[in-house]
Amino acid sequence: MAKWIDVSTSKHRLSLYEGSRLIKSYPIATGKILTATPFGTYTIINKQPNPPRHVFGVLWMGLSRPHYGIHGTNNPSSIGKSVSHGCIRMFNHDVLELSSRVPVGTRVVIHK
Repeated sequence: MAKWIDVSTSKHRLSLYEGSRLIKSYPIATGKILTATPFGTYTIINKQPNPPRHVFGVLWMGLSRPHYGIHGTNNPSSIGKSVSHGCIRMFNHDVLELSSRVPVGTRVVIHK
């Protein structure tokens, strides 16, 4: 069974599944009202460790929706809040762990 990612913007949770089995759930930050995280089904199209903009923390995983991704943060106090420009922020140690568990091509479902 394929692994996939479920993102709940209202719960500020990212959950990793293998088929219907929950593997792990992580706290996240999501977009604020004016720059909301886009709902839909996307795929991870790339991974970039140590991205050039330090605000992305230790790792960037780009989504098939241009300009959006799952990434670490240099502001861990933002986790659990709706404060980003639409991306999904994770604690740096969590985004590294998640990245090690999912390949490029992993499906990401984002909903309220």
